[in-house]
Amino acid sequence: MKKLHNLYHTLKHLKPTQLINRIQRKIIKARVRNCPELLIAEPQATWVSAELLNSSHVEGEHFCFLNHQGEISNWNDDQQEKLWLYNLHYFDDLNAQGSKQRIDMHRVLINKWVTENPPLLGNGWEPYPQSLRIVNWVKWFLSGNSAERTWQTSLWQQAAVLEQDLEYHLLGNHLFANVKALVFAGVYFDGDDATRWLNKGLAILDKELAEQILDDGGNFELSPMYHNTILADMLDLINLANTYQHPILQTRMKVWKETSTRMLSWMKTMTHANGDVAFFNDSAIGIAPTAERLNHYADMLALNSVQNKIEQITYLKNSGYIKLAINGQTAILDVAKVGPDYIPGHAHADTLSFEWNYGKQRIFVNSGTSVYGLGDERLRQRKTEAHNTVVVDEQDSSEVWSGFRVARRAYPTKPIINSGADVVSVECSHNGYLRLSGKVTHTRKWLMENDYFSITDNLSGKFSTAKACYHLHPDIVIQQNSSGADLLLPDGTKFELEVIGSDLSISDSTWHPEFGISIANKKLILNFKQSEAILNIKRVK
Repeated sequence: MKKLHNLYHTLKHLKPTQLINRIQRKIIKARVRNCPELLIAEPQATWVSAELLNSSHVEGEHFCFLNHQGEISNWNDDQQEKLWLYNLHYFDDLNAQGSKQRIDMHRVLINKWVTENPPLLGNGWEPYPQSLRIVNWVKWFLSGNSAERTWQTSLWQQAAVLEQDLEYHLLGNHLFANVKALVFAGVYFDGDDATRWLNKGLAILDKELAEQILDDGGNFELSPMYHNTILADMLDLINLANTYQHPILQTRMKVWKETSTRMLSWMKTMTHANGDVAFFNDSAIGIAPTAERLNHYADMLALNSVQNKIEQITYLKNSGYIKLAINGQTAILDVAKVGPDYIPGHAHADTLSFEWNYGKQRIFVNSGTSVYGLGDERLRQRKTEAHNTVVVDEQDSSEVWSGFRVARRAYPTKPIINSGADVVSVECSHNGYLRLSGKVTHTRKWLMENDYFSITDNLSGKFSTAKACYHLHPDIVIQQNSSGADLLLPDGTKFELEVIGSDLSISDSTWHPEFGISIANKKLILNFKQSEAILNIKRVK
C-alpha cells in the first residue's frame, strides 16, 4: 500500500507526454536506417577547443569513472555499475584535459567502439550516452582530428537512431542533451536528414530553454551540478554557431548569449569560495565542469565576463536560493521547491537546508551524492537527515523514494528578508510536515552579522520527536563542553556554539563530495526539548 501511495503522489504530477512516451517506448522501437552518401558540412571558422573535464584515462584500456577503475574488456559488462558503463560510452576523454597527448589512443578507442557496438546493441545505443557521445565525437573532429569514413557513417547512424528515441518520458536535462546532439549532428552533416535533425533539435531546444532556464539564470532542476553541465552545453552551442556561421543558428545567438550570461551569474552565486559546487539536490564534485573552467571557456568565446559584486545578501528568487556574506562568512540557503513538480528525479528532501563557510573553509556541509541507482545508500543520501535541516517524527520533509522519485513534497513560503549595516536575516517556512498527524509547520530563521551566525528553528503543531542536523566538513574538529561545543578550523580559527531549547549530541556520519567516495565526518544533532531550538555560533577572537 505504501508503494501504491507513493506511486500515486508521484504520477499525478507527471505531464501527459511523459506517460504517453513511456507507453510508446515499450511498443515502438528505434530502427536502423541505411546511411546515404555522406555529406560533411564545411566549418567557416575555427572551433574553440576547451578542455573542461579531467581525463578519465589511466593507462592502456583502463579508465577511471566515478572513482572506480575498470578496463574496456566488455562495453556492456554486467559486473560494472550501469552508470560506470554509461560514462565509458560518453567519450568525454576525447575533449578532456591533456587530450592532445592521447590522440593515438583515442583513434584506437573510437575504432574499437564502432567495431564492437553494432547498431542498437547495448548501453551505448541508449539515448543519453548516445547524445553525449555524438557531441564529443563532433567536437573532437572539429578540433583538428581527421575522421575515418566508418566513424562518420556510425555517427550518422547514431543521430538517425537518436532522432527516433528522444527521452520525452524523462524530459529535463536528458531531453536537453538529446536535442543538443541533434543540433550538432544536423550542423556537422549536410543533406535533407541533417536539415531535419537541425530544425527538430532547435525547435525543441527553443522551448526547453525557455522552460528550463529561469529568469535568475538557474536551471529549473535546482541542482548546481546539473546547472554547470547545461551551462557547458550552452557554451558549446555558441561555439558551434561561431564555427559554422549557419544562419539558423545566428538568429538564436542573442538569446543564447544572454541566457549563458545569466547562467554564469547564477553559477558564481552558487559556488563556494574554494571553487566547489554547492551540495543541494544531486550535486557532487568531479562530474560537471568547475566554475573556473566554465568562466575560462566563456572568456574564450568572448562572452562578457560576469563580475558579480559581493553583496550581503543575494536572492535568486526564481530558483529559491539565498546567499549571505558578511566579514568572511558565507552561507547558501535553500528556500526552494525540491524541483519541477513533473521532474523531481534529482531532488533531495533538503528544504530549508544550508551550507556555511568561513573564508574558503567549508564548515556545515550537506552530505553530497556518491551513488545513483535504487539502493539503500542512494535513498539515505536523499533523506532529510543527510542535510542541515530539521527532521520531525523521523519523517522526511519530502517523501523521497526509490532512486529518483518524490511523492508528497514540501513547498516553502516566500522568505522574509531583512538587512542592515553588517547584519542580515532570512526567515522561511515549509509545509512538508503538515501531512503528519500533528500538522507541523517548520519555520527557520538565519541571522548573520560580524563574527556571529544564528539558526532558530520553530515547530508549530504537535510532534513526538524532532531534531536539527548539522553536518561538519571532515576538516573541522568539534569539542563538546557543558554549554555547547567549540569548532576548530584547520587554520586555528575557533567558533563557540551555544545551544538553546535542545540537547546537543555528536554522532559519526559520512560526507560524499564525489561519486564513489565516502569520508568520515561528524554530525551535530539538536534534539528539541520544546517547540523552538536555537544554535548560536560566535567566532572567538
